[in-house]
Amino acid sequence: MEIFNSYTIVIIASMIVIVSYLFNIISSKTGVPSVLLLVGLGMIFRGIAGYMDISFGTYLFDALEILGIVGLIMIVLEAALDLELNRSKWPVISKSFLVAFASLIISSFVIALIIQYLIVAEFTVALVYAIPLSIISSAIIIPSIGELADEKREFMIYESTFSDILGIMYFYFLLGNLDNPDVGAVVWDVASNIVFTIILSIVISYALVLIFQRLKTQVKLFLLVAVLLLLYSIGKIFHLSSLLIILIFGLVINNYKVFFRGKLAKLINLSALHSILGNFHLVTMESAFVIRTFFFVIFGLSIDLASLLDTWALLVSVIIVLALFGVRALFLKLVVKKNLNPQLFMAPRGLITILLFFSIPAHLQLETFSSAILLYTILITSSAMAIALIASGKHLEPVEAVQLEYWQELDKEIDEIPTQEKHKTLEEKVIDKMTDEDDEKS
Repeated sequence: MEIFNSYTIVIIASMIVIVSYLFNIISSKTGVPSVLLLVGLGMIFRGIAGYMDISFGTYLFDALEILGIVGLIMIVLEAALDLELNRSKWPVISKSFLVAFASLIISSFVIALIIQYLIVAEFTVALVYAIPLSIISSAIIIPSIGELADEKREFMIYESTFSDILGIMYFYFLLGNLDNPDVGAVVWDVASNIVFTIILSIVISYALVLIFQRLKTQVKLFLLVAVLLLLYSIGKIFHLSSLLIILIFGLVINNYKVFFRGKLAKLINLSALHSILGNFHLVTMESAFVIRTFFFVIFGLSIDLASLLDTWALLVSVIIVLALFGVRALFLKLVVKKNLNPQLFMAPRGLITILLFFSIPAHLQLETFSSAILLYTILITSSAMAIALIASGKHLEPVEAVQLEYWQELDKEIDEIPTQEKHKTLEEKVIDKMTDEDDEKS
């Protein structure tokens, strides 16, 4: 009897999603990040596969790369759809950007010096390995901050999103210019690339909003996701900062009153746009959950269990983590200045760190750099975040829970609508409610 066939694969995949949902519940009660539980589940599968003499070849790394790319897009899009652009938000946006940028640059150089001293002599190669370790994971942050105060939650969403975007751009620009000795040419290449991508992203975002609000078909949300995936991939082929396309589109559609003013406001169909926006929130939230689930389980599968016994890797990881928190403490103190708990310890490494680590070109890969350093850094930083949240009286309540409260309150208000309006569909009632809220804000 064949052990693995189409049905058993479907059964295993379904069970993983169910278990991941249970992990979220456990996380909300215990404070243990669900990411760690998912990685642990993957490691258990790895042990079972080893016992049964099952080999995965290169399939795991191929699956990790694909899931990482799609997961990155969905996570950034999910974050962008939660961000509001108005004058009252500029202080938190500017502070979070400054902390993310400064921490990324300084952390990468400090960690590169540590790696250069302990592992490899060449600084530029050490910097390639240091950048992934310097990036805060929005994949772990965003689902874990539902109970934080609004100001702190917004700061962490912005900071982790900026860290992802800047870190990825930093990593690929470094790889593309390793052999270029002309610093001026490198700076011009980076600046022109970013400016061109921003202009292109704004044009594309306006076009997508105007086109998709006019589509009459019911099946259009995953069509929109497919278009964004296509644009991201094409942008990467042409060495553009593709993640900016995703971020700017999310900001444009969620803040349409900022971008569609004056005569442009007449081009907006409020009912259609609110319907798309509400459903798009749900699609990105659910998709990001599923992709995160399989990404971290497969990452756990890819870990060599024997590497966990590497005490040298553990020591290097501890030194790196101490450097990370030291740099973070410095810039939070300089920029935010006060009330730094629990943000100080909310700097987990995760999806982007793993994705970029496996994207290091073959000619730069080092046998002396153990993957256990990556694993231990993720484990320590995620555990530190969990402990900080628990110590401050917070649980790892997902952002989805906050969104659920909104819809529950909306249901109660809909029930109080006068009898003469009961003939309206639920969607129309939701649209009316969202329109009233927009009018109040403006």
